[in-house]
Formats: sequence, structure tokens, C-alpha cells
Amino acid sequence: MTCSSLPSSTGWSSPSLFVQELGDSLSNRSNTLRVSPKHKFSPKCIANSSSDAEPLLVKAARGDRVTRAPAWMMRQAGRYMAVYRKLAEKHPSFRKRSETTDLIVEISLQPWEAFRPDGVIIFSDILTPLPAFGVSFDIEEVRGPIIQSTICCEEGLKKLHPIDLEKLHFVGESIRILRKEVGMQAAVLGFVGAPWTIATYIVEGGTTRTYTTIKRMCHTAPHVLRALLSHLAQAISDYIVFQVDSGAHCIQIFDSWGGQLTPEMWEQWSKPYIEEIVKIVRKKCLQTPLVLYINGNGGLLERMKGTGVDVIGLDWTVDMADGRRRLGNDISIQGNVDPAYLFSPLPALTEEIRRVVRCAGPGGHILNLGHGVLVGTPEDAVAHFFEVARSLKYSTIFEDHASQEAKVLV
Repeated sequence: MTCSSLPSSTGWSSPSLFVQELGDSLSNRSNTLRVSPKHKFSPKCIANSSSDAEPLLVKAARGDRVTRAPAWMMRQAGRYMAVYRKLAEKHPSFRKRSETTDLIVEISLQPWEAFRPDGVIIFSDILTPLPAFGVSFDIEEVRGPIIQSTICCEEGLKKLHPIDLEKLHFVGESIRILRKEVGMQAAVLGFVGAPWTIATYIVEGGTTRTYTTIKRMCHTAPHVLRALLSHLAQAISDYIVFQVDSGAHCIQIFDSWGGQLTPEMWEQWSKPYIEEIVKIVRKKCLQTPLVLYINGNGGLLERMKGTGVDVIGLDWTVDMADGRRRLGNDISIQGNVDPAYLFSPLPALTEEIRRVVRCAGPGGHILNLGHGVLVGTPEDAVAHFFEVARSLKYSTIFEDHASQEAKVLV
């Protein structure tokens, strides 16, 4: 199986030459990704500056030359793991599990201890920071997030205030501990929700399948929605810097519900606020890679690239070869194995992982699922995913594939 996304300028006449040329291309690319020198390091963020000692995932996110694609999984810790279910029985409140330092650390490390991924993401929720800037919420086992006091008018905006990071001390403490626990063996990942996605919960009052209230608000009360999104952009930016200062190597921005907008509406109601976040964070944490993921992003890839993030996460409905071709080689990509493949026979999973890695190209790629780990996923399949990922060295996978292609042509 070939991947038409591979750069046509490299040619296939010699497998070893092909790998060398692509390596040179990616090396050149890493030089073009440097941020303008007018920005200076924040003293607190200097620990995340570029270094040969940095985790593999950080290097791949920046487009530096690496030996293989680093791998982690969205929803890496959770109900598919027996050890997590046992802990959840003892501590049935999700809020307690995600807002208690000892429990956050224990849960975050469960997949690290079991599978040794290249990224360890803090166990948290995109709604966790809401009370710190004036929006209370609860999470029910069946209904999910519940926000009793929604914001749909100017009066509702009055409850908002600048984010109080002291109220999120458990996040900072957990990241600091995780950084010590994994050392340089893996990247510690923090994450946030994008303003549009967070706003959907605040306006709709919880999870929705239609998004009719907030979409109507775009036309009936646009000034209120813009004020809310602007406030969220600043609060989320501060929250990102807080996580980086606490030790996060990399931050993923989840615009989970951005894919529910038309491309034109996303350009108007989501993209500007993500751009604002990137702008603010870049000034304070120059070298921290930012990843942007949208569920259902096939129609938004080029627009996502325009936000200025370092990595674009692809969901599994986007062909990896097509995604690489559309985005080019001057930005890193993440993904995008269908989570359902983890229910398939292991040889089928192996071949899909190999296909995704080949189509992404030898560098600038973080191997991941196209969405989160599904409930009921066999743990041995997750283990196999990471074992295969570690085995796929760029020095051999592309030469082997080129040799196979050459044999077909003979």
C-alpha cells in the first residue's frame, strides 16, 4: 500500500536515498519553524526550551529529527483499564478523582506504568477550570456535565472574573509530581478546552447533540457571545501558562465541538479565539508545543493550520496521506488510528499502525488514535499498540516499504 502524500521531490529510485532526502527535508523544516526572535523566554518557561535531552514527543512536535514516531493516546487513562475501574469504585465522584492531587497522579500514571507511552497526560477535564473564573458545574454519572446557571445574556457575563489559579492548585501540583515521576522518559502533557467548546457547555447548560442555543446566539446575541469567548480566551491562556510553569512539556487544545460548526462559522466563532490563545502563550512560553484537535476536522485542516499551532491532530475520518498532503511538511501532525482498530485482531492493528506511520512520513508525526480510547478496549491491544510504535524505526520502515514497492514494479 502506497502513500501518495510522500513528497514527490524525493523520488523512489533508491530506498536509502529516499530516507536521507526526507530526513534532510525535515531537518530544513525544523529550521523554518523557529518563532520570531523578538519573543523572549519567560524565566519560568525556560525549562521547556529546546534541548537534545528533551522527550521524543516534544522533538517530534517541533519537527526536529527523530528516530521514530512517539506515541500516546487520547483518554489514555480511564474506564478501559481494570485498575482505574477499581479505583473509581472506591472514589465514585469524578470531580473528586480529577480534583485531588494524589488521585490525579495515581490515575495519570496507570497507563504509564502499564504501557510506557511517550506522553503522560494529566487526568483532568476541560471543564475543570470553570469554577476558577466564575462558572460552577457538576458532573452526573449518566447526564454528564451540568451547568445550572448558564450565560446567554449580558447579565450572565457579570459572574465572570479573571481566572484564580490558586483554585487550580491541584493541577499544578499534579503536573509537578508527574514531571518528577517520568523524568525525561516521556513528555508530560497538559490540556485545555478551546473557547468555543467551553462556551457550548456554558451556554447550553451541559452536553448537547444539536448546539441550537449557542448557534442561535451567534445571530441573536453576538455581542454577548463574543464577550464570553474573549473572556474564555484570556482565562484559558493563563491556564495554559500555569500548566507550563508547573512542568508540562506540551499542551493540547481540544476544540471538541468545533467540528459542529460550518467552516465559515468556525472561522468566525472559534479560530480567532484560538489564535488569541496562541499569541498570548507564545509570548510567555516560546518553546512549548501546542497541539490543536477537533473532532470531525476533515473540512477544517487548512484553517486549523492558520491558527499558528505546532501540531494538528487528525481524527480517524481523515486519510493520513491526504492530511499530510493538505497540511504540508512544515507542520507536525498527530493521529490517527481508528479507536475501533483496537478491537480487531492484533495483526490487523499492526498493519494499520504501520500504514498510518508510513503515510505521515518520517518525522513531524505523533502517533495517536483519531479519538479517545473506547470503553471496553482490550488492554492487551493497547499494549500492542505501543509495542508496535516503539518498533517502527524510521531507518527501516521506509526502506523496507520502498524495497517492497520496487519488487512490485519489477
